[in-house]
Amino acid sequence: MGFRTGILFIFFLAIASGLSAAAAQQLYTPQKGSAERKAILNTLRPALEARLGKPVEFAVSFMNASRGWVFLGVSPQRPGGGKIRPADTVFAGQLEYMDGLNTLALLRFDYGRWNLIDHAIGPTDAFWQGDPLYQRIPQEILTLR
Repeated sequence: MGFRTGILFIFFLAIASGLSAAAAQQLYTPQKGSAERKAILNTLRPALEARLGKPVEFAVSFMNASRGWVFLGVSPQRPGGGKIRPADTVFAGQLEYMDGLNTLALLRFDYGRWNLIDHAIGPTDAFWQGDPLYQRIPQEILTLR
């Protein structure tokens, strides 16, 4: 099952249960080029560069923010859209257990800056399901829009 297929199925169930009007109003996507979006991606960047090598840019699949939290999905790439060769990363030889280098991340705005709380590179399932931390965050960010 592919990254988007599996994730979409899980989120379809969440969306089918319906979001409250208040939750939907609080959910937003930081705009392209905004200082907030740049700060979020720059917070994630060192964790991925440590595993994938430098430099890393992101193609953002989704970025859901609400009440000081953000949950995002990105595809890491080299500047200008260049492909990252898995053989040149710490994941060499592990790709059969991964859904590529697609990455999901959870960040929290605290102490005047964004902080990386959790992330997974190449997840093949909803790793956050059953994790008590994810039950305490705004549930509306755990949807694809």
